[in-house]
Amino acid sequence: MDIARNLAQTRAAIEAACASVERSPSEVTLIAVSKNIPLEAIKAAYDAGQRHFGESRLQEAQPKIQAMPPDAIWHFIGHLQSNKAKKVAGMFDAIHTLDSESQLKEIAKADRIVDGFIEVNIGDEPQKAGISAESLDEFKTLVLNYPQVRLSGLMTIGPEHEDPESARIYFRRLRELGQRLGVSNLSMGMSLDFAVAIQEGATHVRIGSAIFGSRT
Repeated sequence: MDIARNLAQTRAAIEAACASVERSPSEVTLIAVSKNIPLEAIKAAYDAGQRHFGESRLQEAQPKIQAMPPDAIWHFIGHLQSNKAKKVAGMFDAIHTLDSESQLKEIAKADRIVDGFIEVNIGDEPQKAGISAESLDEFKTLVLNYPQVRLSGLMTIGPEHEDPESARIYFRRLRELGQRLGVSNLSMGMSLDFAVAIQEGATHVRIGSAIFGSRT
C-alpha cells in the first residue's frame, strides 16, 4: 500500500474538483479517516504531509493521538455518546457529530474549546444519527449557549448510492442550510462522492479507503 501515492492522487482529485467549479483547493480540508487503520499507516500519511485525521471511537483513537506528533489535528467523526463526550472534547480538536444537548453539557465540562459541526440527517433516514433540517435553527441556538463549543459548520453523511451524482441533491441541501444559518464550513463527502461534495461547497471531506485501502 503506497499511502504517499494515494494521498497525492487524492489531493490531485480534490484540486480537479475545485477547478471544475472555480474554487481554490485551499478552501478544502482533507481529513484522512484513520479508524481501523494501524498507527504505522497513519504515520506514513503524516510523513507524506497529511495533518488532519478522523477517528470515530475514543478507545481506538486515544493511543494513536498520544503516539502521533502534536501538530496532528484530530477530528471526531463517529456517533458521540454523551457519556464519552467530555473525554472526546479533551482529546479531539473538532467534533463533527453534534446532535443533542446532553453531548453539549458533557463537552462543557472539558477544559478547552473545540470546533463543533452540527450533524444533519439530510435524508431523514431513521437508521442514522443527526438532527432534522427542521430542528436546525433551534439546535444552533442551543449550541451557541455553550462557549466551549465553537460552532464551525454542518456535517452530513449522504444516503448510500453507487452513483456519486445521486448525492448531489443532499450536498446542495446542506449548503443551502449552511447559508441560511450563516455558518461557513460544510463537512460532507467521502471516498466515493467527495468530488461532487466539493462542487456543492464542501470545506471538509472525510476520505479513508482512497488513502488507506479497505479497512480490516
